Amino acid sequence: MPRVIPGNRQYTHLIADIEQGNIKVPQFQRDFVWEISKSAKLIDSVVKGYPIGAFILWKTNEQLRSIRNIGGLNFPEKTGENIEYVLDGQQRMTSLYCCLKGSKINKEDGRTLDYSNIYVNLHAEESDELVVAKTELDDEKKYIKLIDLLSDDFELLAKYPKEVHSKIKEYRNRVSSYNFPIISISDATLDIATEVFTRINLGGKDLTLFEIMVAKTYDAPSNFDLSEKCKSLFSRLKTIDYETISDSTILQAVAAILTKECTAKRILQLKKHDIIEKWDEITDAVERACEYLKSYYRIPVSQLLPYNALIVPFSYFFFYHKDKPIGDKQKYLEDFFWRCSLSARYSSGTESKLGQDISKIENILVDQLPSYEWEINTNPEFIINNGYFSAARSFIKAILCIYAYQQPKSFSDNSIVNISNYWLKQANSKNYHHFFPKASLACKGKEWGLINNILNITIVDDFLNKRSIKAKNPSDYMQKFILINQAINNTMMTHLIGDFQEFGILTDDFEKFISSRAILVSTEINKRIISRTSLISAPSIIDDYEDVDENELETSSQD
Repeated sequence: MPRVIPGNRQYTHLIADIEQGNIKVPQFQRDFVWEISKSAKLIDSVVKGYPIGAFILWKTNEQLRSIRNIGGLNFPEKTGENIEYVLDGQQRMTSLYCCLKGSKINKEDGRTLDYSNIYVNLHAEESDELVVAKTELDDEKKYIKLIDLLSDDFELLAKYPKEVHSKIKEYRNRVSSYNFPIISISDATLDIATEVFTRINLGGKDLTLFEIMVAKTYDAPSNFDLSEKCKSLFSRLKTIDYETISDSTILQAVAAILTKECTAKRILQLKKHDIIEKWDEITDAVERACEYLKSYYRIPVSQLLPYNALIVPFSYFFFYHKDKPIGDKQKYLEDFFWRCSLSARYSSGTESKLGQDISKIENILVDQLPSYEWEINTNPEFIINNGYFSAARSFIKAILCIYAYQQPKSFSDNSIVNISNYWLKQANSKNYHHFFPKASLACKGKEWGLINNILNITIVDDFLNKRSIKAKNPSDYMQKFILINQAINNTMMTHLIGDFQEFGILTDDFEKFISSRAILVSTEINKRIISRTSLISAPSIIDDYEDVDENELETSSQD
């Protein structure tokens, strides 16, 4: 039976254990990521005597594939039962040690974090911020370095005014006598230790689901390392520009294929042997799903996918169907994709909905048209009303996928636009351009919801067109492209923009342009779905802002 023993460890004992190499970090823990300012806030809580949460440590003789020291610093290398591995609290423990000892940490990005400039403000009130990170001081006598506060150098302390000596003594005593809560797990295998951790740490954030599964599935005899396996998978996906798929999506795909469910609870219950045995076959299905989305739907990069979660049902399909779908399977699968993408299907309750949708994929696998509990609205008016442009909205991404399918070409020379994952993260991306520039006279007095509408967005390359267009009306800037691009009419159709007259381009008729383009977009969507007559009516407004950064809603293209 595993033993779980709660206790406390004073500052001096905790620091000694770290420096003697008795506390290590297992490789499945992520690297230290806290910035100095966040570490200083933690020390502020210690100086004030506030609780900072328990550290969960695991004692074992079990062989781990790799371990490292707190903060990547140089401590003695040890093995055996006296070693304690940090299951929870690595970020806090590293911050504590580095701040209290004034250490320097070399980051993977080349930066060096210097923790020697952590100060205690001797003039601050208890309710204020006592501990701060500073490189320049407005008054040296007002602050004392944290490492000096804890030293026994009385001559140094004597340099400070007598009126703050009592504070120095009080703060030093608080830190040196602070009891750090420790939960020690022993007599437990890695599987059991991580299971205990997940039950203890239900509200914690230090160890992710993926990190727990890396720990639970590590197998030395078969050389299986989930972290390395995923890195290899993402490296292969990068060759087709689908490397932004998340590790959590991969776990969901694994669980869905093995159990038809993909909740966090179900993922934690997966058997190591099953994952190892099926890993190559599952990741092959993931790769084929991504290749299919890129080739058949012409979604050039993973950043354009309305949801990462769509990889899960598509991977399930390709796990059980080794060839590209044809005939009814192809039509039903495409219908499924667009019904999920245009309805904000996975904006909430993703795990449970994915589980429900696996049954729909099973229908498709046997050439049966799935039934759906929701309808989608493809009317031009609906697209206009729901078209507020934010690069994080699934509805908008779905229409961007429609645009990308046309393989949009440059206004100037009819060359195909290069679409990059790293240009598509925000609405002010290099790839997005308002056809009617928001600062143009043609947009003056128009509603912002129409100006910043997906129907006013075109996908362009770099800033070539933006430098030429700037704030000009379409009737002005398009004259240049008409003269230099002999195939301009064909070029415009790759943007789902039709005849110049019918679209009101040469007369700067903004409303006519929006309504005409809405018809073309609606037509393209209807080509991809199978009409139904007995479904629940679609909503008039789609709310798919759940995953949108608040700052993102305020941004727009830079033209």
